[in-house]
Amino acid sequence: MTRIGIILGSTRPGRNGEAVARWVHQIAAQRTDAEFELVDLLDYKLPHLDETLPPSLGRYAQPHTKVWADKIASFDGFVMVTPEYNHSTSGALKNAIDFLYGEWNNKAVGFVSYGSVGGTRAVEHLRLIAGELQMADVRAQVALSLLTDFKDYSVFTPNEGHVGPLTTMLDQVVAWSAALAPLRAR
Repeated sequence: MTRIGIILGSTRPGRNGEAVARWVHQIAAQRTDAEFELVDLLDYKLPHLDETLPPSLGRYAQPHTKVWADKIASFDGFVMVTPEYNHSTSGALKNAIDFLYGEWNNKAVGFVSYGSVGGTRAVEHLRLIAGELQMADVRAQVALSLLTDFKDYSVFTPNEGHVGPLTTMLDQVVAWSAALAPLRAR
């Protein structure tokens, strides 16, 4: 069965992303066309990139990198839940992405973002990164506003209108993940 990792891309204390990622996982887990697993970057304790060789070589020296690589390799596609910090994604998510290369290749990725303007600028940057990593980013995305989807900017209260776009995005990630399977098998 197709396996999709839902990556929680914030490690900040008091982060809003945990509630968002759990909401995504709760909705995704009701599906029968794929398995979904929540992947919290806090569980991997990745330091600032500390590998001496480029990730494209796939020769990882650090134990934390090997654990991270095994986890990412176990998935066929991803949903990245990202905050928007200073018009981009979080440093923690960018660092986690940069640790690896081949493990991301030929996999689909969708995005759920949040911020003052829905986190859309963070997703714009992640789409560029996905292209370099040979990932297929799907068109549909969910953009959550700190103004309308969070009470007092911190308690997640999503508008029911986001369930449709989330479902569409998940449909696309699962379909593209399956479509890319022959490329991953090479």
